[in-house]
Amino acid sequence: MGSPMKVRARNDGGTTEVKILMSHPMETGRRKNEKGDLIPALFIQQVSVQHQGKVVLSAQWGPAISANPFLSFKFRGGAKGETVKVTWVDNKGDSRTDEALIA
Repeated sequence: MGSPMKVRARNDGGTTEVKILMSHPMETGRRKNEKGDLIPALFIQQVSVQHQGKVVLSAQWGPAISANPFLSFKFRGGAKGETVKVTWVDNKGDSRTDEALIA
């Protein structure tokens, strides 16, 4: 399981803005180490965000995303005190899930 994500969610009336900073190396599989050997690919493939059990964002990523990716988006609805749950799964099957209260 990866390091904890930093998740912030803020409601400004009708919409909720979610900001996520994920801690992940995101290796493409094309870089070489000091010895000249290829570093194996390791990247987040799927990201899902749920609010009240309903998916509000679903994304499929590839190796072109930078290390420690930042994601920001808005969705309609959400109220202060409710939670958003963020889950990612990488190409090796490792996953991480974190939650945040909407402020």
